[in-house]
Amino acid sequence: MSLQVATFIAVGLSFLLYLGIAFWSRAKSTSDFYVAGASVGPVVNGMATAADWMSAASFISMAGMISNMGYGGSVFLMGWTGGFVLLAMLLAPYLRKFGKFTVSQFIRDRFYSRTASAVAVLCLLCASITYIIGQMTGVGVAFSRFLGVSNDVGIYIGMAIVFAYAVFGGMKGITYTQVAQYCVMTFAYVIPAIFIAFYLTGNPIPQLGLGSNLRGENIALLARLDQVVTDLGFKEYTTALPGSVLNMLLFTLTLMIGTAGLPHVIMRFFTVPNVAAARRSAGWTLVFIAVLYTTAPAVGAMAKYNLHRTVTPGIEQNLDVFDPEASLVGEERPDWMRRWEKTGLLNWEDKNNDGRIQYYNDASSDQQFLASAEEAGWKGNELSVNADIIVLANPEIALLPFWVIALVAAGGIAAALSTAAGLLMAISSAISHDLIKGIFAPKISEKRELLTGKISMAVSILVAGWLGLNPPGFAAGTVALAFGIAASSLFPPLMMGVFSVKMNKEGVIAGMLAGLSVTLFYVFAHKGIFFVQGTQYTHLIGGPNSFFGITPEAIGAVGALANFVVAFIVKRFTKNPPEHIQALVESVRSPRGAKTVEGAH
Repeated sequence: MSLQVATFIAVGLSFLLYLGIAFWSRAKSTSDFYVAGASVGPVVNGMATAADWMSAASFISMAGMISNMGYGGSVFLMGWTGGFVLLAMLLAPYLRKFGKFTVSQFIRDRFYSRTASAVAVLCLLCASITYIIGQMTGVGVAFSRFLGVSNDVGIYIGMAIVFAYAVFGGMKGITYTQVAQYCVMTFAYVIPAIFIAFYLTGNPIPQLGLGSNLRGENIALLARLDQVVTDLGFKEYTTALPGSVLNMLLFTLTLMIGTAGLPHVIMRFFTVPNVAAARRSAGWTLVFIAVLYTTAPAVGAMAKYNLHRTVTPGIEQNLDVFDPEASLVGEERPDWMRRWEKTGLLNWEDKNNDGRIQYYNDASSDQQFLASAEEAGWKGNELSVNADIIVLANPEIALLPFWVIALVAAGGIAAALSTAAGLLMAISSAISHDLIKGIFAPKISEKRELLTGKISMAVSILVAGWLGLNPPGFAAGTVALAFGIAASSLFPPLMMGVFSVKMNKEGVIAGMLAGLSVTLFYVFAHKGIFFVQGTQYTHLIGGPNSFFGITPEAIGAVGALANFVVAFIVKRFTKNPPEHIQALVESVRSPRGAKTVEGAH
């Protein structure tokens, strides 16, 4: 059986499974559509939340980022998992007890203001739309590589599949489809890792294999990897730290509070029957996420080692890296490299016309190394490898069976589709439930609201597909931008709504706008919005990372601080919230009971 046939079978069967679940779990009421009838058990919801959370960024990109960054890549593991701890301890139980459908509805009722709700919807749409660009891009990459179709056709197919199970099933259909997608993506992630860990170290458990000796050698995998990368001019894999310590701390914090503020993740905790189930659901989510997240460092390290020894095979024979025989002959490069070259995510350019591939750090700070490279006739690094291909190409690099490669294809597509569906649900509910029902047409019937929700979902899918087909210039940073927006605009009002009894509507509105403005200004100013002065371009903020060396990916924590500060300053000079609102907040924080979700308006 060829790789193409195996891939079509694996992906086709997964699609049939999703469509079958969608038909079985059709939404018949607004409660079904928005929160799956609030009847999902904690284990099932934990699995669905894990799938909702483990987006294309987690499945496709995270191990690639760890592979590129080494030790510094741990920021993603700490930030994303730490965010779920915050969500479980500080927000999920209280939001569930409040008994509403959406984040914006909570803000509207807690801060007794439709304006506050509208601002929350604006922030939600900014975060969700930027996040979904990355998911649709991931769909296109996976389809174009594994199904042999163009990137555009891949996005069209993804849109059709999501339309089939999200529009008709709503949150109910999405929930059970995400359970299936979790199983698909986890098997697709872990099985290749088991194969590779056993091949390299003799230990089939990837987490343990990462710290084991290489098979037949008296040296640890990570120690050997450090030798390999430093020989090629890169920093040590186990100690590399990108940027400053301050930036790393702020980036981790941004990922944490951004996770706790993502609307499509928070909505999952409205689908369980009570507060206790919300707490248990968060715990199960962490368990299910841990399966993939503890495997990712092993996948990243092993993929990097396999890539280097493939491109520079002389390393295995202990040849000097500058020895011409140490590098791979270009015409003899393996089939997997040729396949990925067609996607444009891997490229080889023979800069010195020697017919061999030199893969090294031509921007190394080690001048002696660079002098040796120049003496050897090297004209610069000749191989570019996009970090997004590491997980998808890992089984091919390791020459695993075709059925394993096909399983990875199905997993990558499942990861992108699961999060895309959750984001689309958040966008749809914000439009139909929070804007139309909550502000413009409060007397709309349940039947019409359900229809409006489905139409909003369909329109959202079309918009998401268009953004995937025509990504903006800053698309590469959209996932980080989404976390920054959620961290700076949505997390603070949720926290203040639960833990600050006297926070009022004026304060929270001003805070949300301040946090959102700080984050967007810094990100877009850094990305190159300039004042034009003849042929000269002047950055709005004085150049990249000019604010204490903070990168745009880490600015969300600063935006959140601005949100809190502005909110409390404005509150100080405005009226306290009404007594019944203060009593409501006190009751929500009470440990007794749980309010049943009725979708009260």
